[in-house]
Amino acid sequence: MRSLLVPILAVVLAAPLGAQDAELKRPADWKVRFDRAGAPDTAVYFVSMPPGWHITTGPAGILYNPATTATGQFKIESTIFLFDPGRRHREAYGIIFGGQDLDGADQSYSYFLIRDTGDYLIKKREGASTKTVRDWSPSGAIMKHPGGSENAKNVLAVEVMADAVSFYVNGEKLTSVPRSELQVDGVVGLRVNHSLNLHVSDLKVSR
Repeated sequence: MRSLLVPILAVVLAAPLGAQDAELKRPADWKVRFDRAGAPDTAVYFVSMPPGWHITTGPAGILYNPATTATGQFKIESTIFLFDPGRRHREAYGIIFGGQDLDGADQSYSYFLIRDTGDYLIKKREGASTKTVRDWSPSGAIMKHPGGSENAKNVLAVEVMADAVSFYVNGEKLTSVPRSELQVDGVVGLRVNHSLNLHVSDLKVSR
């Protein structure tokens, strides 16, 4: 994947923004919601770039297609490449699930994030408030950015069963929490914090 992905991105990211916009379009039916109220829709560069999507953020927020949902028992998996974190190694990215009213005042969802320090986090949002389910914890399974023009590839997965939710990175189980601690049924999407440059090659839901 790296050998294919890096040359494509090198060409795209080197092109003027106007040229990029002429060739690459925001994916149809996807929505963006920033944590900061009033941020313009253009505060994120979010385009379809097979395989998947390229995302470069300003403010933190969530990205989702309202038609992508999961309920009951299911597994979510997403392959994410981190490019050039610079000094932003503490900014996080990952998966949201259980999304409800995502464009309203009562938005709610659960989320599983990693960051380039090699840590992961599990939280849930209810309106303007967030609750930590599992605080930042280290894991050797998380690939860190090697520097330069390289990328860090991480495969995140969430497995929702009848009584528990398990979290994985690169095939290694990090932890499980009781299903009752999280909101699990609803929209599935992505969360990307401030000033990150990512390529998401897939976001799969299997039941």
